[in-house]
Amino acid sequence: MKPVVQEEKTGCGLACVATLAEVSYGAVKKSAYKLDISSKDPKLWSGTDHIRTLCATFGIKVAKSENLFQNWDQLPDCALLAIKWHKKKGIPFWHWTVFVREEKSCYVLDPKHNLKTNQRTDFGRVKPKWFIEVFP
Repeated sequence: MKPVVQEEKTGCGLACVATLAEVSYGAVKKSAYKLDISSKDPKLWSGTDHIRTLCATFGIKVAKSENLFQNWDQLPDCALLAIKWHKKKGIPFWHWTVFVREEKSCYVLDPKHNLKTNQRTDFGRVKPKWFIEVFP
C-alpha cells in the first residue's frame, strides 16, 4: 500500500481514506465536499463519523467500533490508527494514520507532509490511542 500525503494541515483523515481507496487526495477531497465534509471541520479529527462516511463512499469496510490499542501484535492486518491523541478544552483530537501488516513486515503510513518518509517503522515513537479495523 502506498501512502497519500495530506495537502492541508488538517487533511490527515482525507489522506488516509485516499491511501485505503488507492485514489488521489483530490478525489477524496472532492467527494468530501459533496458530503459537506471539510478537512477544516474538527469533526474529521475529533470524531469518527466523517471518516466512516468517506470510507463507505469509497467502498472501504471498517469496523463499527473503535478498539483501544494494546500492542502492535494485536492490531489487525489493516487499521485506521489514531495517534498524537490529546485534548483541547476537553475535546479529544488526534492524527489519523493507516497501519498495515503484510506477509513479512508491518508499518504505519503517516500522511503528514513534512516527514522524511511516510512509511514509518519507528513504533517506539508512534503512540497509538485506539484503532478502527479496516476489512479486506
